[in-house]
Amino acid sequence: MILPERGFYMNYIYCIPKLNRLDDYISFSKNYDACFEYNDFFIPSILDDVKKTDEIINIYTSLDRDRSNDTLHGVFLDICINSDDPMIYKVSDYRVHQSLDIALRLGVRAVIFHTNHISNFKLKSYQDNWLNRNEQYWRRILKEYPALDIYIENMFDMDDYLLKKLAIKMDNEPRFGVCLDVAHAFIGTQPLNEWFYDLSPYIRHLHINDNNGIEDSHNPVGSMDVPWNLYRDYIQSLPSEKLPSVLIEVNDYDDLVSSVEYMKDNKLYPF
Repeated sequence: MILPERGFYMNYIYCIPKLNRLDDYISFSKNYDACFEYNDFFIPSILDDVKKTDEIINIYTSLDRDRSNDTLHGVFLDICINSDDPMIYKVSDYRVHQSLDIALRLGVRAVIFHTNHISNFKLKSYQDNWLNRNEQYWRRILKEYPALDIYIENMFDMDDYLLKKLAIKMDNEPRFGVCLDVAHAFIGTQPLNEWFYDLSPYIRHLHINDNNGIEDSHNPVGSMDVPWNLYRDYIQSLPSEKLPSVLIEVNDYDDLVSSVEYMKDNKLYPF
């Protein structure tokens, strides 16, 4: 398979812009045809401050760059849209809608949310409830927001069981997909290569960084223990039309540069 070359990987590489070094991220975006994934708007204190939210949105929308392929990380802290408690559901739904409305204002293509289930709660009734309510909820959201894609990301998941089940149920929704966080999966109990191949038909977006297999530390790619040869093997198994976009999800700009250098040296997609 021929992977994208320089100048062709528009929409493939993503970074998280940080307001304190915004000029650097703009330069990175121009140099690598990179898109942004906005991480400013899952923080409750920001969401509850209308003035601050408007201020940040105005900064991003004033930039001279195309945002139509950008993404936004939606709310995830304490979100439980499958809750049996109507008050918890109401707050969760309110926060999700805040994320989606901000995404529309920014003009992005997709919003990422987390599975947010209790991974070691193996009771069948709990899992069935999570699965059925998530399917119903995201189908409704997709109808309500026809301009946006929705990607669901593994978070505390020890394996891909429920995420795969949901992806299969939602397979007839072209604007729904999986965001596989490789570092989260590496911390789980299921072998990483199984995550890749089990979810492969549904993966639309990837989050990558490195860790020690214990803590989700968002270190630069290649700096710790994630087996990047498995990532390479997975990518090379895909037809060109199935290549996912990739967010390098690290802590700061220097870690982003370090990650890119490692990916270039080791010919890791999409470099």
